[in-house]
Amino acid sequence: MPENSDNKIVFISGASRGIGAAIAVNLAAAGYDIWLNYRSSADHAQAVKAEIEACGRSCTLLPFDVTDEQAATEMLEPLLIQNVPFAVVHNAGITRDTLLPMMQRAEWDAVIDVHLNSFYILGRIFSRYMLSRRKGRIITIASLSGEIGQAGQVNYSAAKAGLIGASKALARELGKRNILVNAVSPGLIETEMITDLPLDKMLPLIPLGRVGTKKEVAGVVRFLLSEDASYITGQVISVNGGMHM
Repeated sequence: MPENSDNKIVFISGASRGIGAAIAVNLAAAGYDIWLNYRSSADHAQAVKAEIEACGRSCTLLPFDVTDEQAATEMLEPLLIQNVPFAVVHNAGITRDTLLPMMQRAEWDAVIDVHLNSFYILGRIFSRYMLSRRKGRIITIASLSGEIGQAGQVNYSAAKAGLIGASKALARELGKRNILVNAVSPGLIETEMITDLPLDKMLPLIPLGRVGTKKEVAGVVRFLLSEDASYITGQVISVNGGMHM
């Protein structure tokens, strides 16, 4: 069971698939109830909910677009009046990879919107309620691309680097109220996002010689919500097998 709060609720954005779903199930196994956000993958969300409930925890499905401030507010405010989650995990993300000379404005805007503008929307809503409780955790899921840059991902790298900077700034703002803000930065992780990558050329660049698992990322998130992480804020925890040090 969670050691650090009588309120065992975690909100996770973009949690119907991939890393977000793994985080949701991992935290449910640790004793947290989940507010699970997704945009359109209703079947996947229901499947994750079933896994969470099999762990003996509750799962509230919250279908809304994280880039839509009105939809987010209308969905979350009635819940927050009743109960404030102990933690928020901002995981929602997309890619629209192409070289910058060929990148369309819509591809730039979509990636910035989903990763970074949604951080403003969700962070503003949740932090207002967390402040009155004087405790909480906020975790953003960044990326190796945001730490070192990646060709063909100028939009994605910019968005993830922006998340890292925003997380550090917010950690300074909220630290005095015992609200800890950190970023988890995965490298190559076994998800749909790496399906088309030339892994034969990339694996030699990783000292551990393999891609990571979703469970390994989820485990870091789980640690950051624990009492053992109560003196960690404003940090970027990289989960990349040593690809970037």
